Amino acid sequence: MADKVEFELVSPEKLLTSQPVDMVVVPGSEGDFGVLAGHSPMISTVRPGVIDVYEGDRIVDRVFVAGGFAEVTETRCTVLAEEAVPVAEIDRAKVEQAIRDLGEDLEDAKADDERARVEAKLAIARAKLDAAGASVTAH
Repeated sequence: MADKVEFELVSPEKLLTSQPVDMVVVPGSEGDFGVLAGHSPMISTVRPGVIDVYEGDRIVDRVFVAGGFAEVTETRCTVLAEEAVPVAEIDRAKVEQAIRDLGEDLEDAKADDERARVEAKLAIARAKLDAAGASVTAH
C-alpha cells in the first residue's frame, strides 16, 4: 500500500469517492499537478477542469470539478469540490443550453457584481463542455 495514495473527492452533498490509487492529476489554479505516494504536503485551489485517476499507467476515472480546494499529504489527496460530475455523465445538450442561457443573462446583467457572477458560471459551463469533448464547437 506504500506505493498508493488515498484519493478522496468530496462535494457539498457527500463523499463521492475514497480509494487507493496510483496517481491522481488535479486541475490546480496554477496548473495541473499529479499526486503520487510520498508527495510533499500542499494546499491548492482547484480550477474548473477534469481530475484524472490512474491505476498503473492508465486513466480509470475522469471527474469534472467546478472548482474547490485540494489538500495533499504524503499519503492522501483530498479534493473538496464545489461540484463534481463524472465526465461520462455530462449531458452536452444541457450544458450547451446552459451556455446559451447564461449568455443571455450576461447581456441582461446591469450591475458589475451580477455580471461577474454570470461570467463565473459561464466559465464553469464552458469548462464542463470542454471536458465532455465538445471543445471543437464553431465560434
